[in-house]
Amino acid sequence: MSYADNDGVSLYYETTAPAETATNGSDPETVALVEGLGYGRWMWRWQRERLADEGYRVVVWDNRGTGDSDEPEGPYTVEQMASDLEAVLADAGVERAHVVGASMGGMIAQQYALDYDRAQSLGLLCTSHGGEEAIDVPEETQARMFSVPDDADEREAIRYKMKPATTDEFWAENDDLISDIVDWRLEGDASDAAREAQAAGVAQFDSSDRLGDVDVPVLVAHGTDDRVLPVENADLLYQKLSKVQLAVFDGGSHLFFVEQADAVNDRLVEFLTHV
Repeated sequence: MSYADNDGVSLYYETTAPAETATNGSDPETVALVEGLGYGRWMWRWQRERLADEGYRVVVWDNRGTGDSDEPEGPYTVEQMASDLEAVLADAGVERAHVVGASMGGMIAQQYALDYDRAQSLGLLCTSHGGEEAIDVPEETQARMFSVPDDADEREAIRYKMKPATTDEFWAENDDLISDIVDWRLEGDASDAAREAQAAGVAQFDSSDRLGDVDVPVLVAHGTDDRVLPVENADLLYQKLSKVQLAVFDGGSHLFFVEQADAVNDRLVEFLTHV
């Protein structure tokens, strides 16, 4: 177990060593994975092993307020959470990293590349640059994410809030997996207060007028059926970034990197291999 300190905030992180057969004795490159609003590091379980098998050292960590990291009083800012990532990578001895973030994690990744020098590339999954130009979370989805029926117990509340992040087909066909995800979320997600603190940072985030300053290669990936952050946000990012590739996954939900993990991992590895 490893902890980094950022101005008194303790941040938990883990590293996964690359598969020996994939490294060929060379120093491995690092991929840092940054999770979304309220989610713990469990959300990267579909990517960690594949990236390690491909020869990368993988760093996962808990955002402030999440999992085994400290929960300071909010509200938080995306700048603070990007500084948390800097503290984690510095503590882990990482000089350069491919930074891959999903949803809020993609916002943190953008901010990190703008504020610090360790980013080797960015993977921006199901995310947005924020601000007035961005396409907001639909009102129906916001209602499900931030308000639940009064009679719902803890597990039912998680299911209720999570359903818009998946496709209806996935929800209907994977009840056992969804039950497992609920367990993982109960164990490792942010508290309600910390989730609200993170959400305040998301609401204030706007990188739209600075994306031209991002000078590392970027992969923007999004699902066409994202009911949380509509796919039009990927187009907006693509238009504002210079060294950018766009990957759109047909039928993909907000959790498209879970539902279509193999296809997403293939595209991510292809991108990382050639940057």
